[in-house]
Amino acid sequence: AFGASPGNAARALPAAVEIQPACLGLYCGRTVLSVNGSVETYGDCGVCPRGQRTDDNKICRECTGSPDRYDWLYLGFMAMLPLVLHWFFIEWYSGKKSSSALLQHLTALLECSAAAVVTLLLSDPVGSLRIRSCRVKKLSDWYTMLYNPSPDYITTVHCTHEAVYPLYTIVFIYYAFCLVLMMLLRPLLVKKIACGLGRSDRFKSIYAALYFFPILTVLQAVGGGLLYYAFPYIILVLSLVTLAVYLSASEVEFFKDLLVRKKRLVVLFSHWLLHAYGIISISKLDKLEQDLPLLALVPAPALFYLMTAKYTEPSRILSEGGNGH
Repeated sequence: AFGASPGNAARALPAAVEIQPACLGLYCGRTVLSVNGSVETYGDCGVCPRGQRTDDNKICRECTGSPDRYDWLYLGFMAMLPLVLHWFFIEWYSGKKSSSALLQHLTALLECSAAAVVTLLLSDPVGSLRIRSCRVKKLSDWYTMLYNPSPDYITTVHCTHEAVYPLYTIVFIYYAFCLVLMMLLRPLLVKKIACGLGRSDRFKSIYAALYFFPILTVLQAVGGGLLYYAFPYIILVLSLVTLAVYLSASEVEFFKDLLVRKKRLVVLFSHWLLHAYGIISISKLDKLEQDLPLLALVPAPALFYLMTAKYTEPSRILSEGGNGH
C-alpha cells in the first residue's frame, strides 16, 4: 500500500466519488427511476411515493401484499366504532315511546355498510373488494413524521409517508363516506318517521354524529398505531364494563328478567359478539384447536353477574348491615 504510485491513487479517486451517500433516516428511501434488465437507476434520497415503502436497502418498493387477518380485524374495529356510536345515540335520544328507533338502527347499518363497500372499491386495486397493502413491522411505522432526519441539525429531510399503506388513510376515507351518507339519508328518514319525538329531539342523534366523527378522526390521526396494537383489549374491557353497567341500570337480576323484554336479549347478544370479536383478535385463530375453545368464555361474565347480582343488591346489604348493629 505504501508503494502505490501517485497515478494509481489519482485513478482510485473517481470510483470513490461515484459511490452514493448513505440514505439517512429510518423511512427515507430512493425511488426507482428506471429498470434496464437487472440494472436499476435510483433517484435522490427522500420520501417514497404513496403505496410504497423502503426495503432493507433503503429502496422504495411498491406494496404488493394484502392485509393479513389481524389487519382486517383492525379495520373491522375501526369500521364498527361509528356504527356502535350511531346505535348508542339513536337509542339514547329515541325515547321509550318512539317506534322509529329500529328503522334508524337499520339506516345507520346501511350507511356504514355502504361506506365500507365504497371505500374498498375505491382503494387500490380500484373496483375490487381486496386491497393492496404494506406489512406493519413496528409501532414507528404509523408515525413516520417523527423520524425525519436532520443531517446537519439545521436542514430537515422530510420523508413522511404512509409506511402502513393503506391502513392509516383508509379509515379517514371511510369516515368521510359515513358522514356524507348520513347527511344524505338520515335527515329525510327521521323527518318522516320520527313522529313520536319532539321537533328539537328528532335530530339529536344526527347532531351527536357531527360531534363524534371529528373525535374519531383525531383519534385515528393521533393514536392509530396505538389502537392497532391495543384494540383487542379495548374491546374486551369496554364490552365487560358496558355490559355490567347495562345490566345494573336495567335492574336485571335473574334470567327471567332477560326474557321479559327482547331488547335486553339483543343487547346481551351484541355484547357477546363484541366479546368474541376481542378474543378472536387477540388469538388471531392461528391454532384453531387451542383458540376456538376460548370462545366458550364469552357468556361467562354475564352468567357470573346474573348468579351474583342478588348477593350484591344495595338494599339487601344495607338491611343486613342495619340488622347487624
